[in-house]
Amino acid sequence: MDASDACCAPPGNVDSDAMATDLQVLSAMGNDTRYELLRRIANADDGVCVCDLEATVGVSQSAVSQALSRLYTAGLVTRRKEGSWRYYEPTETTEVLLETLDDLRGNHE
Repeated sequence: MDASDACCAPPGNVDSDAMATDLQVLSAMGNDTRYELLRRIANADDGVCVCDLEATVGVSQSAVSQALSRLYTAGLVTRRKEGSWRYYEPTETTEVLLETLDDLRGNHE
């Protein structure tokens, strides 16, 4: 094969299901409120009550609930209900993603 043949080679295959999952996760993280909530949840020692999160991000209760629901749907947080309160914790995926982002940022500072 010479160089002229290389430009016409088809690109590698992409698993469309994996790509859809990746895009859902990245999209969920791609909003200031959702990302801040995710960081706060990941930095907590234990599950974080939604009532505590609402007081820290400066948006409406409805916006916090929608953001947390999106993070949950994307598989970035788990939630449990105790009485009338919901508590959120990061998933292993979240911990790996945030650690990777921290490492990348550290390499560029």
